[in-house]
Amino acid sequence: MTYDLICFDLDGTLVDTASEIAEAANRALQSHGIARRPTAEITWLIGAGTRELMLNLLARCLLEQPELAGRVQPDAVLQSMDEHYAITTGSQAVPYGGCHDALEALRAAGVKLACVTNKELRHARRVLKVTRLDDYFDLVIGGDSLPEKKPHRSVLRHVAQTLEVSLARTAHLGDSITDVTAARNAGVAAWAVPYGYNAGQPIADAKPDLLFDHLLAVSQHVLALRQGGGA
Repeated sequence: MTYDLICFDLDGTLVDTASEIAEAANRALQSHGIARRPTAEITWLIGAGTRELMLNLLARCLLEQPELAGRVQPDAVLQSMDEHYAITTGSQAVPYGGCHDALEALRAAGVKLACVTNKELRHARRVLKVTRLDDYFDLVIGGDSLPEKKPHRSVLRHVAQTLEVSLARTAHLGDSITDVTAARNAGVAAWAVPYGYNAGQPIADAKPDLLFDHLLAVSQHVLALRQGGGA
């Protein structure tokens, strides 16, 4: 099977953004008189979008400190997160090894590329621009771009339909069980990398169709299939 469209998750797949997300979350907490949390704890919550991350983090804080419930308004904390992340977005983002070369090779071979993330679109575009990845993608989908977000089957199906590629010739690469599930729900190949976040759990446990050690291995696999014309 050859592939004409590869969809990529963003955080933990193409770019390491954990530090800047954690910094924004901690600034948001501090602005409401709540102590900072460990970066590792916040990293485990990455994957569903900044709103869900902040709600889950706040829930942890309230569980440990019930007295906060009387003075902390979740909507206000969410607003603070949005404001602080607008400042930190792209400030510490670093593309993973081989990212640019892999995307360049795929584009040069005529493979269509999409970035499909649960991060809000405005933040996703900022990260892509700062890391100089924005020009590689035919389509960018954020968590607020469509009525649903990953892992709903409609997300990757929308991408394939928009870019006029069959589901059979589409693969989605991510770092979490959300990405593997999204691919399976949509009926596309479920690929993964092992170095992302995934709540601290090995992505191999989600049993992706293929597990790649690095991004260059992804482009090499796709190009080999296209050159060979077979599976």
